[in-house]
Amino acid sequence: MIGYTMVGVRDLDRAARFYDPLFEVMGIARQFTDEEALAWGHADETTARFIACLPFDGAEASVGNGTMTAFLVDGPETIDRLHALVLENGGSDEGAPGRRPRYGEGFYGAYARDRDGNKIAFVCYDAPPEGTSK
Repeated sequence: MIGYTMVGVRDLDRAARFYDPLFEVMGIARQFTDEEALAWGHADETTARFIACLPFDGAEASVGNGTMTAFLVDGPETIDRLHALVLENGGSDEGAPGRRPRYGEGFYGAYARDRDGNKIAFVCYDAPPEGTSK
């Protein structure tokens, strides 16, 4: 349903240092880099699915209120690791890792912002019940 997600950033090198380790954990590779953008996606996809770019109009990058990209990952342990990486790489917490039962019985997620203020999330929909493992 989604072709790709794009966020505006102020510094491509800084964005690369922030996002590369996160996508590495998720098994997602950088697909291309140029003087205006960085793009990541799965190796078997023909187009990138997440792009960080300098704004096309040349104006300062800014965040949208209510705008967020949620990355689907394989489970709570990975989500915990990704959230910790966000904080280690200069991002900020917007919601610690944990269950969110109002979104579904197996929903587990964490929310954060990158160094430019873009909101991202890491989620899974099938976390095993607490006290069990998958």
